[in-house]
Amino acid sequence: MKKLLNIIICILLPPLAVFLKNGVGKDLFLNIVLSIFFFVPGVIHALWATTK
Repeated sequence: MKKLLNIIICILLPPLAVFLKNGVGKDLFLNIVLSIFFFVPGVIHALWATTK
């Protein structure tokens, strides 16, 4: 159930998902940039960063 909720958050708000999993760091800043310029790569990065 928790993994499903995490995937839903990754799709809706990718930076929030990365922040909740990894905290503030390079992954969060990279995801914010990807989400601002290109939303789909931001989602893919969030899924990768939270499930690895």
